[in-house]
Amino acid sequence: MPSPLISVVVPAYDQHKQLAECLDSLLAQTLDDVEVIVVADRSPESGADLAEAYAARHPRVSVLRLNAAVGVGVCRDAGAARARGEYLLFLDADHLLPREGLAALADRLLETGPVDVLQFGHTRRHNDRDWPGAAEALLAAVGPEPFAPFDHPELLGAPPLIWDRLIRRGHWADLALTFPDGRYEEIPVVHAAMLGAQTVAVLPRECVQLRRRETVHPASSPGSSVFDLFDQYERSFALLEEQPHLYAVRDALFVRMIRHYLFVFDLAGCVTRAERPQFFHRAAEHHRRFLPPGHRKPGGREGIKFALLAGGAYPAFEVAKLSHIAKGALTGRR
Repeated sequence: MPSPLISVVVPAYDQHKQLAECLDSLLAQTLDDVEVIVVADRSPESGADLAEAYAARHPRVSVLRLNAAVGVGVCRDAGAARARGEYLLFLDADHLLPREGLAALADRLLETGPVDVLQFGHTRRHNDRDWPGAAEALLAAVGPEPFAPFDHPELLGAPPLIWDRLIRRGHWADLALTFPDGRYEEIPVVHAAMLGAQTVAVLPRECVQLRRRETVHPASSPGSSVFDLFDQYERSFALLEEQPHLYAVRDALFVRMIRHYLFVFDLAGCVTRAERPQFFHRAAEHHRRFLPPGHRKPGGREGIKFALLAGGAYPAFEVAKLSHIAKGALTGRR
């Protein structure tokens, strides 16, 4: 049997009953050269029975059952090990693809030839409104030709999402990539795939939509914590230890890290009130440790946040946030 072009790996976590819509969108694709591997562990949120029903009706769908509750990272690793496709695409139950999404990726690969990573655009749906992905402008500015990752270090400043890029399966195997334990497990995997690539290409078109209803992914590995975020970025920066000359790459990764910390710090449901001082000081310690030579902080309000974090000024940071909220409330009354 010939290998498919794309293997789509989907952990079968279905807490919000979205898996069926995800699978329907995959089976509705105009590209036939695809296999779908649904990986079901023994978590209470598992949609294993639903996945089995799809596999019974659709030859392109197969189900891999695991005998323990292991989390999304191990499920993805198991799916990647079974995959036969030339490229890997990792999705979750809360993703939808437009009907032409995979065909657009296949057409782009015909233009570029084999590449190690193909990064593409995405949208997010929230409160019945679609929002563009945070990497949209970066992808549009890169241009049509494949490139080495160090030619466009600014792409390391994009959110490190595993589901907005194809990864060549041979590249995955050559680097022996696996997802670490804990939350935010995709961060070091995405950075390792990008930094270890010979050729990268982009497609500035939205090929996946995220419909996540939770601020925290429900399928984290057992014992995970919001503080795993710091461990994941430590793994990413360890990839640069032998390459201290890559100043632009280090700076882009540093800005992405600090933005991610500030985003999680402010996102409802992520960091409890009791955890906030510890989280802030861990972020400040990483700011000091990983600050690249010659770094210039962003401008505007974001730059103020960077500066307060750099100084470890947690009380001042909270006061500044409350002042901003109060100012917004007063402005809204006018």
